[in-house]
Amino acid sequence: MCPHRLILEHVTSRWGVLVLILLLDRPHRFGELRRAIGRVSEKMLTQTLQTLERDGLVHRDARPVIPPRVDYSLTGLGREAAEQVRELARWTERRTPDVLAARQTYDAARAAS
Repeated sequence: MCPHRLILEHVTSRWGVLVLILLLDRPHRFGELRRAIGRVSEKMLTQTLQTLERDGLVHRDARPVIPPRVDYSLTGLGREAAEQVRELARWTERRTPDVLAARQTYDAARAAS
């Protein structure tokens, strides 16, 4: 797979999109991200964060305190990607009625033939 396609897959993955958008507002701890996203397993969120960190989009700040504190934030590259993803999410919200209408038209035409 081409490197740019793999990065696109990471950025637009089911959980990657949500993580990036949430981190645009402020840094979050793991538990905060998990609660805000909902319905994501600990394993999947961990994998998503590691992938985004490896790609240079997310920064993991582990502080040596008791109990351990780990904050996740966006890097400059991550902020740039997250802004693009957020705009796509906003477009999706704005255009949902049009997509739903297109689906109805398509389904009706398929049912008629």
